[in-house]
Amino acid sequence: MDGHAWIDGYRRRLDEIGARAARARAELETVEATASSRDGAVTVTVGAGGALRRLVLTERAETLSRGQLAAAVLEAAAEAGAQARRRVGEISAALAPGAEVSR
Repeated sequence: MDGHAWIDGYRRRLDEIGARAARARAELETVEATASSRDGAVTVTVGAGGALRRLVLTERAETLSRGQLAAAVLEAAAEAGAQARRRVGEISAALAPGAEVSR
């Protein structure tokens, strides 16, 4: 293989990697996960980094003590965060085919 062919192949691989990275970046920007507490009092939605984006309190929440409500929010947020992390891992794994997804 001559030098020009090698450089052309290298550029094609770089373009492919760049395109995969752009797709991954676009997907990561839209990652959200939603989960509810076991009792249905709380539903939360978090982004890719786990930041709270939405919090919904149902009528059931009105019957809980402050401590129970706080626990329900944390429970739902933890589950939604775990879902978001799994999705981020899947997107990241697609960026580097053959790499293991750590959970």
